[in-house]
Amino acid sequence: MFRHALIFWISVTLAVIGLVTGVMNYGLGSLSFLIFPLLLIGVLFYAYRIAPGRSPRGGGSKVKVKPSQKTMAKVSGLRKTQPPASGKRKTYPFQVIEGSKGKNDEQLPKYH
Repeated sequence: MFRHALIFWISVTLAVIGLVTGVMNYGLGSLSFLIFPLLLIGVLFYAYRIAPGRSPRGGGSKVKVKPSQKTMAKVSGLRKTQPPASGKRKTYPFQVIEGSKGKNDEQLPKYH
């Protein structure tokens, strides 16, 4: 992060030095070279702002999907059947499945 800040401030310093030396050598006419880059940045910024589907404020039309009655019945059923939180122990939907192999530990090698 410090490296990025350092690169940014070095770039800003060099840009300011370039502007100052341009104004000193060529007068205010040197600023006319900034018209095209500023115009380009403005057009890109404008295009970014009006890009369809990229507005974080939801500028485009969004279609709201209405869940079906079957889905709503499932969701409401899950909410009703959940036990109240006791605070001591959480319930998890996992189960231990016992294996079907024999439990003879003497036959197992020490290293697999």
